[in-house]
Amino acid sequence: MHFSSLHPLDSLQTAIEASDPAIVIPCDDRSVEYLHELYARASLQGRDDIAALLSRSLGAVDGFPIVSSRYEFLKIAREMGLRVPETYAINALGDLEHLKGGPGFPWVMKIDGTSGGLGVEIVQTPVAAERFFWDARKLYRTARIVKRLIVNRDPFLLRPWWRRSKPAVIAQAYIQGRPANCAVVCWEGRVLAGVGVDVVSATGSTGPASVVRVVNNPEMMVAAERIARRLSLSGFFGLDFVIEEGGGETYLIEMNPRCTPLCHLRLGKGRDLIGELLAQLSGKPLQELPPVTHNDLIAYFPQAWISNSELLQSSFQDVPWGEPELSEELLRPWPNRSFVYSMHHYLWTQFQRKQPTNPREIASREVASKESSRG
Repeated sequence: MHFSSLHPLDSLQTAIEASDPAIVIPCDDRSVEYLHELYARASLQGRDDIAALLSRSLGAVDGFPIVSSRYEFLKIAREMGLRVPETYAINALGDLEHLKGGPGFPWVMKIDGTSGGLGVEIVQTPVAAERFFWDARKLYRTARIVKRLIVNRDPFLLRPWWRRSKPAVIAQAYIQGRPANCAVVCWEGRVLAGVGVDVVSATGSTGPASVVRVVNNPEMMVAAERIARRLSLSGFFGLDFVIEEGGGETYLIEMNPRCTPLCHLRLGKGRDLIGELLAQLSGKPLQELPPVTHNDLIAYFPQAWISNSELLQSSFQDVPWGEPELSEELLRPWPNRSFVYSMHHYLWTQFQRKQPTNPREIASREVASKESSRG
């Protein structure tokens, strides 16, 4: 079945009508956005069947705007008594004045609608914060859309570009510590199962985890239970945390209202998310099966392979061994296989290598540039 990036709601509705699913499970942030929009459209068009399916799958519709907004979600979490870093909505340049007080720099700035570490930056100065804000405002600029379309063969940004979308930006106080997260499955506000992990290895300082360690962190599970109950959620969601260095306090930093890399793993009693959801939907008792691994270390695929993690051999390798074509796609996504992409990647890499990284060299070049301009 063909999926249209320009008419995603029509494509989703056609798929739902053709398959008549018992539940719809989003697996990325873009899908969550589309399903929320489809619910609104179905309600206006009198398609009660589709609206009821999406409400059943995702939970109470009053929570849709909350889980789609980093700022609104964290605001609700703070009101519930959960530990949340100081957070500001940056709707205009003047809002950056908030960052000069309080805990001071650095701050973590994030763009709504982004994931996997994209659209996130740790800013060290007011100038860097301002630059991030303006870059966010130009996220859907024409040049970038054309580049994504031709080089990456990715047409999905055409729709927000056409609608002249302005993504929301937040600034969050930086917490020195180690990242952690949890994944849960819930039904009508009740958590059925969940699993928490510490991030052992990740792609960069803000990128996705590549290797995690399964842990027992009651504070993460309590946060998940409160959020599920407050928003009357159904289906899967994940929460990201930072465990503060020194004191060990657990700070909630954001929510992923969808499946996360942990959700499909059967990790023992109370940690079989798929099994618990199946039992809920079928009305039959949970069939307890042995965990897929007793190893606490889990290497995500393809992140751990791409980053050549040194922990790969000592971890459980979550690879779809029975699906070699899927493995190939994950290691080398089809948008990155074109000749244009290869040339762009090569030229950009060469350009980056020529850029100075030593602070003294950078300063020296700036001085030389100023003197040249004076001459």
